Amino acid sequence: MNKKILGIGNAIIDVLTKVDDDFLKKNNLTKGSMKLINHTEFENLKKNIKIEKVVAGGSVANSMAGIAYLKGKSSFIGKINSDKFGDLYKKSLQEINVNFIYIEKKESLPTGASIILITPDSERTMCTYLGISSQLSAEDITEKNILDYDLVFLEGYLWDKGISEKMFKNTINLAKKNKIKVAMSLSDMFCVTRHRQDFYQLLKNDLDILIGNENEINELTNKKNLLESINQLKDFNKLIVITRSENGSLAVQNNEVINCESIRVKKVLDLTGAGDLFAAGFLKEYIEKSNIKNCLITGSKLASQVIQKIGARL
Repeated sequence: MNKKILGIGNAIIDVLTKVDDDFLKKNNLTKGSMKLINHTEFENLKKNIKIEKVVAGGSVANSMAGIAYLKGKSSFIGKINSDKFGDLYKKSLQEINVNFIYIEKKESLPTGASIILITPDSERTMCTYLGISSQLSAEDITEKNILDYDLVFLEGYLWDKGISEKMFKNTINLAKKNKIKVAMSLSDMFCVTRHRQDFYQLLKNDLDILIGNENEINELTNKKNLLESINQLKDFNKLIVITRSENGSLAVQNNEVINCESIRVKKVLDLTGAGDLFAAGFLKEYIEKSNIKNCLITGSKLASQVIQKIGARL
């Protein structure tokens, strides 16, 4: 029986383009960051770039694509409008065998989109217009939606006081009631800074699995180094997965720390999706009851493959 994972996240169309460092300076952008912009800013920026590629994105959607690539069963719920980008979004996932289970309708806001600026050093800087994607509500996710799954994967990017918080809590309650595991990614350093207390409580009370990179984890625990963070998180008795770029990855479980080396690659082309694809490999192995070391290895393999390509797809 093939185990199934449901991803819930921002449904964002990725608009990929190559720029130089001066372009970032001119537009007051911090390299490697994710900046939220409004619709006008989005349209203005779009005028000044040469679009290389348009593909269904959003952190958790990228992870579901990675699971499908590994021949796993993945589905995704994200809010889109029935507009051009919305149609593109849905098709882009269906083409790669990710089951898109949100029923789109005419909305007051357009489908979300993110302009991903790739500099010559392969760093990605994102300017994201959330559009309707951030309005995913508790009403959009029913018990019927999640009953069939072994694990639900949520993204930190989605968390915000109000609508999203209610949606998160509703989803977690439905999952707990049906003995479905709940995993979450921390998404982004600024995201953790904004919601540190909430994320800490979520980890303590609700999550089974937390995935984040070293900086995000240190930000969450408010510690200066990873060793201190790990010592604090050991008390939680949760599965905590930490990626460390070229320093590999590790998992903390039941007071034990499991380490995994990174996989060397000849040439890094684009870091977009490295964390998302790591999560895909890890979670796919995890629900198939692999040991944790194997989960880390598969995650590392996928991450090492995706950074040798432009975009977050394999």
